[in-house]
This record gives sequence, structure tokens and C-alpha cells, in this order.
Amino acid sequence: MKISFKSSANADIQAMIVDDGASLPDAAKALDEASGGLLTEALAAERFTGKLGQQAIVVMPKSVEARRVVLIGGGKPADRKPATYERIGAELVKSQAMSGFKSLALSVDAPEHAASAAAGAKLAAYRFDTYFTKLKDDQKPNLTDFTVITEEASAAEDAFVPLDAETAGTCLARDLMNEPPNVLYPESFAARAKALEAEGLEVEILGEEKMKALGMGSLLGVGQGSIRESQLAIMKWNGGGSEDPVCLVGKGVCFDTGGISLKPGAGMEDMKGDMGGAAAVTGAMLALARRKAKANVIGLIGLVENMPDGNAIRPGDILTSASGQTIEVQNTDAEGRLVLADVLWYAQEHFKPRAIVDLATLTGAIVISLGHEHAGLFSNNDELAGAIEGAVEASGEKVWRLPLGEAYDGLLKSKFADMRNIGGRAAGSITAAQFLQRFVNKDVAWAHLDIAGVAWREGNKPASDPSWPSGFGPRLLSRMIAEKYEG
Repeated sequence: MKISFKSSANADIQAMIVDDGASLPDAAKALDEASGGLLTEALAAERFTGKLGQQAIVVMPKSVEARRVVLIGGGKPADRKPATYERIGAELVKSQAMSGFKSLALSVDAPEHAASAAAGAKLAAYRFDTYFTKLKDDQKPNLTDFTVITEEASAAEDAFVPLDAETAGTCLARDLMNEPPNVLYPESFAARAKALEAEGLEVEILGEEKMKALGMGSLLGVGQGSIRESQLAIMKWNGGGSEDPVCLVGKGVCFDTGGISLKPGAGMEDMKGDMGGAAAVTGAMLALARRKAKANVIGLIGLVENMPDGNAIRPGDILTSASGQTIEVQNTDAEGRLVLADVLWYAQEHFKPRAIVDLATLTGAIVISLGHEHAGLFSNNDELAGAIEGAVEASGEKVWRLPLGEAYDGLLKSKFADMRNIGGRAAGSITAAQFLQRFVNKDVAWAHLDIAGVAWREGNKPASDPSWPSGFGPRLLSRMIAEKYEG
């Protein structure tokens, strides 16, 4: 969808925001007069009050250039935030995408509000139709142009630059998660990361031979049952001079059968999304490059496939991680933490980062704890945790902090190795985070985001989240880096 900002514009559909309890806005009065009062009549007939989310759609007479007018409720002006305008833009696209009209213009007051509305429109316009071959015209969206009318169009364009970059990162994360596992597997995912060099990133790919030399037995153990070679993709954005980098680490299990501890068949197709953390990191790196972030950031994604063939790891196997610590595998379906253990260690030892943030669709327990509204946040550093929490409002991606503590470590004790990879049913998300913490030195600021509940969602979703995967992560990470590490 083409997004533009203008001080005035003609369009097939004209949309105006109506305040809760208010009359027609000034932008609508000329159209109301030209249509002989149709807008005023429509508000009275439809009991439209301007409550957030309400829409009144009016078909205009042929004498008026606009073919349709949409009055959309904006709620009370004092309650509006950037997320409010994002929602308005998204809901307009959702309701009008299949209307048969090609262009829509929305009147918005301030430039920053205009930028947020445009971001919502772009997110709502996302589609993944790659593998449909028989879509009819009436199954495809007609809306191709979204114009935001604002007096300060140039300022709105400037405000949209970082939001546009971040929505591009979100859409890339969605694309990666939507791809089928026969198309997106460790090597092909790594190739897509490598392609981001065209955006200004430096990308290095490590294959199994190199990872064996590095002693990454934990990560390699997960992928040894697959015919697909495991990969480690390292994406570097150098925008911060000589400063130490921030490292973003993503779990990239491109398909997770559970391994020998096989998952139930029902719903297993969703396990193509078990690389949601890697998708988020890849999308975040695109966003940082697009908006020319003034920070040094390194994205590392461990890419594997967890398959149950004759060479797969078994419950009872002991793996030696790159840190030298040994891990007794008690459940091969607790594999994401085995991948992250080696990637976290590599990031820490090779890049001496200012901070590390990892993202992973790690535990079903986080869905039980927080549902599909918040990612679970765990951290050894209050300042870093606060920075992530502080980016929630600007990004619209929500987190909730959960505890860590030595008392949970006892659940990871093994009779045969330094630790086991599961801690039992109790506090499953916390023990997973405790496991990861063992691969990060105490003096390194680290945060873990368990995104299993928010990476994909079913049922009632906002208009800005129209696809199976949400693309959670790139906007949160980009905003956090902007607010904490870019001066």
C-alpha cells in the first residue's frame, strides 16, 4: 500500500475523526453541505457518538467527488495516544480494503498523529498470499493508496520515517513466520539474513563445521536429527561509532517436532513458527538499518530443525555447551533453551556487549501465565528491564516482568551433569529463564523475552494484526534501542 502525506487530497473515500460527544469536525462540514446534510443525518440515524472504534459510512451523491465518507470515532481527545491513531488507521484499512475503491484520505491534526495513523494503515494492509493460485478479484484488496491529510505534511513524513522502518521490520518477521517449513529452513533462513547486506548490514553465517570448532554442542545437538544443516547468522549494524554493541539473540527452530519427545499431532503445523524469536531479531535489524539507528547492534540467530530421526538426541543424552557446562537432556522438546545457551555464550564472549536481549517462543507455560497479551520479561538488570518496559507504549508491544531467583535453580539439578534442561511443571517459564541465565556472566546486563503467547494469536485480534503471526518484537526492540542507546 502506498502511504503519503499531503495538506489536501482528493480520494474515493474521505475519512474524518469525530470526537466522543462532538458534532461533525470542520474537515467534514464542507462535504456535509455539498451532500445536502447526509453526514449529519447519518450520525443521527446510526446513533453515532464518536466513541473509539465506531464507524459511520455514508455513500455520497454523484455531485460530490468523494464516493464515500467514513466518520470514525476517536474517543475523547484527552485520552488519545499514538496507539489510538494507529488503531484508527488500521481499522479504516480493515473496513475499507475490500470496498472496491482504490484511494482513502484521512484527515488528522498533528504530524506525529498522522505518522501513527499511517503506521497502523501499513500494518493492517499486510497480507501473505504467496501460495494462493486461484484468488478471484473480489478476494483481493482494492485499496492501494492511503493518504493522511495534515497541515504539516513534511513534518508528518519525517515523523513517519522511524515508524515506517519499524513496520517494515514487523512485516519481515511476519513473512518469515508465514513461510512453510519446506521453504524456510536453517540454510534458507540464513540466506534471507545474508540478503540484508543490501540494507547496509554486515552478515556472517557460521555452518556446522565452524560451530563444532567453537564447541557449540548444545545447539548442534538439537539439529543433529535433521538432514538440514544448522546455522548461526550474525547481523551487524554499525551506527554508534566506537561504542560496545547491544546484542539481540533469537531462537530459530525452523520446525519443531519435539524430537524424540514427539509433540501431539494436532496443531503441530504451527511449529513452523518456533523461529519467532529469530524472525523478531531479523526484523529488528532491518528496522535499525532502515532508520539509520545511531547505535551498534548485533543480531544473532541460532537456526536449527528439531527432527526425530535415528541420529536425534535422546532423553538421557548429555551435551557439552560452548561454555563448557554440561546439560542432561530430559526432554528433547525443551530444545530452544539448548540453542540459546550457545548463542548467548557466543555473543557474550565474542562481542563484549553492553547488553543482551534474547527472544524466544520458549514455553507453553508463559501462555498459561500471561495469555496472548504480554510477553514474559525476565532480567538480571533493573535498568535494562526498565528500558524494555519503557518502550511498550511507543511500540504497542506489551511485556510483563516475572521473577528470577536462586530458589528456582534447585529445580534444574541433574544427577549426572551440571544441569538438566527441564525443571518440571512448576514455574516452567521461570526455570527456562534460570537455565538461560547460567550462560550469561553476572556482570552482563541481560533480558529474556518469552514470546510464545504473542508471536501468533488466534481469535479476537486488533486490526493492525491481520495475519497468523503478529510479528512481535521489531518495534519493541527498535524503540528500546532508540530511547536507551541512541543518546
